[in-house]
Amino acid sequence: MRATAPSFRDPAGICFVFDGRVLRFVAAEALPEFERFLQTNFARKFTGEGKLISSRRLDENEIAPLRESHELKSIFDAQKIGAVYEHEKISFASFPHEWPPEMLWAAGKLTLELAQSALADGFCLKDATPGNVLFHDGKPVFIDVLSFEKRDAHDPIWKAHAQFVRTFLLPLLANRRWNLQLNEIFTTRRDGIEPEEIYRLCGALEKFLPQMLSLVSIPTWLSRKADPDNGKIYQPHLLKNAEKAQFILGSLFKRLEKNLNSLKPPASNESAWSGYMDTHSYDDPAFAAKEKFVREALAEFKPERVLDAGANTGHFSALAAQSGATVVAIDLDAACVGATWNRAQKEKLNILPLVVNLARPTPALGWWNSECPSFLDRAAGKFDGVLMLALIHHLLVTERIPLEEILRLAYELTNQLLVIEFIEPQDAMFRRLTRGREALHASLDAAAFEKVCVKYFEIVHSLILAGTQRRMYCLKKRGVN
Repeated sequence: MRATAPSFRDPAGICFVFDGRVLRFVAAEALPEFERFLQTNFARKFTGEGKLISSRRLDENEIAPLRESHELKSIFDAQKIGAVYEHEKISFASFPHEWPPEMLWAAGKLTLELAQSALADGFCLKDATPGNVLFHDGKPVFIDVLSFEKRDAHDPIWKAHAQFVRTFLLPLLANRRWNLQLNEIFTTRRDGIEPEEIYRLCGALEKFLPQMLSLVSIPTWLSRKADPDNGKIYQPHLLKNAEKAQFILGSLFKRLEKNLNSLKPPASNESAWSGYMDTHSYDDPAFAAKEKFVREALAEFKPERVLDAGANTGHFSALAAQSGATVVAIDLDAACVGATWNRAQKEKLNILPLVVNLARPTPALGWWNSECPSFLDRAAGKFDGVLMLALIHHLLVTERIPLEEILRLAYELTNQLLVIEFIEPQDAMFRRLTRGREALHASLDAAAFEKVCVKYFEIVHSLILAGTQRRMYCLKKRGVN
């Protein structure tokens, strides 16, 4: 396909990915306000800092071939388009259902910062959802430039307040207090969690804790008393004093910022796998040999884009990033992914860590399954190198994925390099996973692994890690020069 499904929820415009370009079609009636926004000091400042996506207006010569395109004709026919803008393309799109809490928190921090800062130039943020944020070069960037609208100076209400609570604060609260995972929340709830859902999780005394009162209990009690047919509750409530309206808004943002800061994920989140790098089954010489093997493979092939599948806390993702690659690091354990994010932020590494289980990868979501493409649709052929370290035994044993299927997937994901670690069934971790079913994998040895490997890859280098039942392979995709 040359194009992806367009956005459609904002009447002010449509965003469309076409031939690898991110195009925004702005409705004629929305164009004057949008262009005033782009000229504000706020928009210029945050675009320059990389916090707001850049926007370039196309001239008529650039638009003419777009009008003739079959994929774009319906957009031009459906409404009067005032202008077409092109945005910087984010190297790898991700979605809130793939983020660890640390990344949702960072996206919330950026959203609040933008909402507050826009007030000085007379604009407000009309919606506040994590779907308006992507991550680029290790930082969150706000991508929906049409979310800003001219503000009435006498209006003390932030219309996106409840949405910010539902999509940022309550998911972070549910994750911290009840370990409800973000993928469980956002896969099925595009607009986050309602206070009533959290209220049902609370114990009798818990409902009266200060944070629960303001975010959960009071909104729940008020909603029970509200008359949904009373149109007055949706009417603007303008104040005569503009300074008072500004003060009320400022106070609201301070409270939201305080709530958000209180929900910042702790740096020491732990899980069954978060301590793996300290407790793995290698001795120091074997681990050093593994590290050296990976470094040399990266130096030889020089991949610009790397996928680290089964990244754990990101040790080898960091090696790839330090070699100059842009890295997507995936793991099924959110605590490990959060640790990778924290390390990338501390060391300023270009790593995008995502909570993705390669055996059950993120599905396509949204209307007609087209708003959020699946992980594999986004990943296939997008990487020059793939790392699969201490992973395939989990896929073979725990997930019962055939070896050939694993290598076939790796073939689809990489354009050139695959660095993979093969683990013999005699390995202690392998035996722990089999739980007495060793006979199922008795025929799996290095010769059997290599026999399947050569269908898809050329073996460039291999190394037995001394004192272990493990081998490292540097493989080159067949059919690549």
